[in-house]
This record gives sequence, structure tokens and C-alpha cells, in this order.
Amino acid sequence: MRIELRTGALQLTRGQTLKVMDGAGTTVTARNAAVWITEENRARDIVLEPGSCYLLRAGGVAVIEALGEASVSFN
Repeated sequence: MRIELRTGALQLTRGQTLKVMDGAGTTVTARNAAVWITEENRARDIVLEPGSCYLLRAGGVAVIEALGEASVSFN
């Protein structure tokens, strides 16, 4: 399956992952639950708390995992 989403929001269940390809410059917002973000070629992972934003910095692959029932938006 392939889903393309430039902006908008997705609902993820706890433990569900989302792979973002070439997302550098995209802002990820965790709406109602924390999410874990890891980016290709970045030494540190991010735990994004509810209501917080993070700017994807690396090209390549980023993986987002819901740590609860999470709504995640992209701008």
C-alpha cells in the first residue's frame, strides 16, 4: 500500500508506525498522544509530547511510532 499526504492529519493506534520518505522541511505535530520519531542519518531520536511540533531535518526515511492513540498532523 502507498499513501501520499502532503498536509493533513492521520490517526495512529498505539505501536503503529508510519514511514515518511524524504520529509525534510515537514513539521510533525503530535496532537493528543506522544510519538517517537527517528530519522535516517540522525544520531538522536525524538519523543514528541502531545501538543509539540518537530521539524524533520534529514532527507531519506523517518519513522514515526505512536506511543498511545495518537493523531499526528503534517505541514
